[in-house]
Amino acid sequence: MAKQAVPSDPGYLRKLADYERIVATIPGLERKGAANPYTAINGNMSSYLHPRGAMALRLPAGLREAFLADHGTTLFEAYGIVQKEYVTVPDPLLADTAALSPYFQASVDYVSGLKPKPTKARTKG
Repeated sequence: MAKQAVPSDPGYLRKLADYERIVATIPGLERKGAANPYTAINGNMSSYLHPRGAMALRLPAGLREAFLADHGTTLFEAYGIVQKEYVTVPDPLLADTAALSPYFQASVDYVSGLKPKPTKARTKG
């Protein structure tokens, strides 16, 4: 399978820089993925930046509904599927690290409490 290219348009690159800035607010949290940047804890994703430049953030019930109402946004949709635990982060909020930071921390806290996903053993070929 061919590797997916990283989008190179200036709008995407600006959002990628915003995404990397918010990830850097959590010490020890690693941004993973080359073409599809994401964060994960114990195999559970907490956020990602879709190739179209929209950020998805995983939030717990209660905070998720408040976020949707407060920011006039929707659950994240990708590849024709509504991702029920992920909200779409509006672009102005993604650009405002200080305002997004409490939500990002809440996402990391939430995902840190989830049951770890089993790792897949790689077979030597």
